[in-house]
Amino acid sequence: MTRVWELSVTDATLVSHAARMAGNAARSIGLDEVRAAAVALTASELATNMCRYAAGGRFVAEEVQDPWGTARALQVLALDHGPGIPDVARAMSDGFSTVDSLGTGLGACQRAADFFEVQSTPGRGTVALARFTRPSDRALFEKRVAVGGVHVPLGGEADSGDTLAFRSGGGSRMVMLADGLGHGEAAAEASAAAARCLRENGRHSPVTLLRGMHKELRRTRGVAVALAEVDDSRQRLTFCGIGNIGARLYRGGRWETLLSSPGIVGAFTLRTPVPVLRDWTPGDMLVLHSDGLPSRWRPEGTELLYDHDAAVIAAALFRDSGSAARPLRDDTCVAVVKHTVREEGEEGAALA
Repeated sequence: MTRVWELSVTDATLVSHAARMAGNAARSIGLDEVRAAAVALTASELATNMCRYAAGGRFVAEEVQDPWGTARALQVLALDHGPGIPDVARAMSDGFSTVDSLGTGLGACQRAADFFEVQSTPGRGTVALARFTRPSDRALFEKRVAVGGVHVPLGGEADSGDTLAFRSGGGSRMVMLADGLGHGEAAAEASAAAARCLRENGRHSPVTLLRGMHKELRRTRGVAVALAEVDDSRQRLTFCGIGNIGARLYRGGRWETLLSSPGIVGAFTLRTPVPVLRDWTPGDMLVLHSDGLPSRWRPEGTELLYDHDAAVIAAALFRDSGSAARPLRDDTCVAVVKHTVREEGEEGAALA
């Protein structure tokens, strides 16, 4: 299951709450007290910035894994609809401040985290991302990732009913976004079962995987699933979905909607999945999202963030698709998959 700790930081009285929540999240995934303290410090700085500059925002911490599921990290995201930062590089420098403060917050976050990145658009808001893991696993998480996302459960649930998972190997990556029907524990169990199927059978084709998932998930309430097999070296994308997972592909300077087939994986009779084949070249980007995202959202402009970490792009898309006043209507997951140049012998440069 995807464990998520989420908090709306609406005023300065909640800064200490965000720090405690983040520190406890770090301990719960097995990080030691030194790393948990670093997480709490970063959360405090980011929450303080949201209150000071943006009148508050959303704080999300979640457990993420490396492509093979052998190592875990805590991913911390701070999102706001504030005025933005005109010069992010300058703001990261120690001693910089736009108000009467020490101005060392973002620089301290960068030093504390294993990976840290800020994306800010003047007039739209800021996304700050920090990842923390054990020292022995740092090499798996210290770089920008080509597959990443953000989960925001409905109603502050501890487990998201949506799951982003993937498996890398053999020169290609298989990426899955599953949305368990409804929300809460039963939905999380269904999407977690789909993720296990992917990790155990990731070398099969998307069509074969969906058929296998349908049999394995009979005892669950069922899921909507989208699978994307990306082969960077062969420049090929195979997309296959069942249910209402949204998919938008950017390539050739324009956005295209990729359609899934109607149905529910694990329930009723599964229709024959219909794969969608597309070229996949440098600069291409795929966005997957569950139905918690507003139907009116538009992808245009997301491609301008291509050079950022995939999870930062996903978080910015989530931020821009709604407003601070808009309540969630369901569990929400947004995932981004980018084309990446893979080094010889490299098994994966992704995160979920």
